[in-house]
Amino acid sequence: MLTPLDIENKRFSKKMMNGYDVNEVDDFLDELTIEYGKLYKENAELKEKREELDSDVGKYKNIESTLQNTLIMAQKTAEEITLVAKQQAEQIIKDAELDAKNSVEELNAQIILKEKELEDLKKKFDVYKAKMESLLISQLELLKEIKED
Repeated sequence: MLTPLDIENKRFSKKMMNGYDVNEVDDFLDELTIEYGKLYKENAELKEKREELDSDVGKYKNIESTLQNTLIMAQKTAEEITLVAKQQAEQIIKDAELDAKNSVEELNAQIILKEKELEDLKKKFDVYKAKMESLLISQLELLKEIKED
């Protein structure tokens, strides 16, 4: 690519006949050098800006990648937490069911024990009642004997 200095230093050979006016060519080259210099400088600035923007895009792509990875990790963590929570809930339910079953079995055992105690008391009462009846009958017999005497 030509630089503004290349244009400024460009010299044309002068022909005597039918040549261009040297002053006009020099003036045009001066004007062309100024305009080309502006364009050259603007082009360099734009290249530099593009490089900065490319660098920024690279940074943003890196940030985007990091955010995507973070989001994926967050989703996996949420799924794991949900799974663990479900497992804990299931375990709590199983434990509660087991406790309830044990409580029911314990209560049934207590009911059976109380029923046996009730039966024993009924039997004792029946024995006591029979003894009392027997005692009363014997006392009544004794009274009858005493009356007869």
